Amino acid sequence: MVDIATRVWNHKWKIDPIVRSLIDTDFYKLLMCQSIFRNKPDTNVTFSLINRTKTVRLAELIDEGELREQLDHVRSLRLTRGESTWLRGNTFYGKRQMFRSDFMEWFEGLRLPDYHLEKRDGQFELTFEGRWHEVMLWEIPALAVLMELRGRAVLEKQGRFELQVLYARAMTKLWEKITRLRELDGLKIADFGTRRRHSFLWQDWAVQAMQEGLEDKFTGTSNCLIAMRREVEAIGTNAHELPMVYAALANSDAELAQTPYQVLADWQEEHEGNLRIILPDTFGTEGFLRHAPDWLAAWTGIRVDSGDPAACAEIAIRWWQERGEDPRKKLVIFSDGLDVDKIAELHRQFLGRVKVSFGWGTMLTNDFTGLTEGNSLAPFSLVCKAVSANGRPTVKLSDNPNKAMGPADEIARYKRVFGVGDQTAQAVKV
Repeated sequence: MVDIATRVWNHKWKIDPIVRSLIDTDFYKLLMCQSIFRNKPDTNVTFSLINRTKTVRLAELIDEGELREQLDHVRSLRLTRGESTWLRGNTFYGKRQMFRSDFMEWFEGLRLPDYHLEKRDGQFELTFEGRWHEVMLWEIPALAVLMELRGRAVLEKQGRFELQVLYARAMTKLWEKITRLRELDGLKIADFGTRRRHSFLWQDWAVQAMQEGLEDKFTGTSNCLIAMRREVEAIGTNAHELPMVYAALANSDAELAQTPYQVLADWQEEHEGNLRIILPDTFGTEGFLRHAPDWLAAWTGIRVDSGDPAACAEIAIRWWQERGEDPRKKLVIFSDGLDVDKIAELHRQFLGRVKVSFGWGTMLTNDFTGLTEGNSLAPFSLVCKAVSANGRPTVKLSDNPNKAMGPADEIARYKRVFGVGDQTAQAVKV
């Protein structure tokens, strides 16, 4: 077992770079990348860092030179032979050779494109521009770098024993969560915490703790590198990025209204079984399901990622019932801002009514709340989103208006096209 506190105290970043592999990323990014490589190879996209928690002034905490050093290191990474062999030969979601030879040949030669970095009003403006299937792979590494550098900035003045105590308390806190979760009969839960983790070493420790503490209740990790090293399932399907970019490319309101379904039609050509999971909330869950084609009702399940999770699950259950599907055979994956109390509540509410699963993110891999003076390590909401495609702005409405993004006039247009009415705002913590 790695002594994390000692590694942090006696830090040599060449031994512990923040991102240490091109597959130190979420599995869904690789699945989507292959789909984009096939279906939208000539689309140019801009990704941008967005700090929703303005009180965390990252450019005043993090040294710009150190940030550039870590980003440059990410650009130096190449897929190793062992990583390529794992992706080419491993079985994912019951399917061998999930990744096609043409995609793997491209990926094996990939060097991530350059970045643009500036400081403005206490924040970093970090953007990535280029072909969609290349720049999209910056999202997770960029977030991991910023999150870990913020943690290092907070911890740099702590002594060795202070760090030992801090990590001992954090380990105890996480282990207490795990012991509560293992009392839930029928629980299925995965690690979704790469993008806003405290550090790679901490996420790796959390996965090992889940393996030991939860046994078969733990279904895997979204992090490909950790999945490979710890020999657990790599977990992930698709994300809001796909419909956001497809929608930006639409040439009319009528075409725009159909883009969320075109995304899933393309996805269906490549994937089956438990990879056929609907993410309905990009432009509002109720409108998406109201106009969804009948063939989507046969898909395996739905991921709930914004709004009131129980209300969204109830909407999905009614939708399946209205289309003659048995909800008890359908999978609902909850993944928005979860911690133990909410997981337990949703598990009890829906177990037996649907197949229930959880993607546990930030509060698994970065819950140091209350463990430092001034709560200086509390998690915060940092995202890296596609903000334009072929020069057109992207939009996300979400089931929580506080998560909406895009120009105001385009948000209004999308609300009209997708029939989004009044929404209940909820605090965005992570």
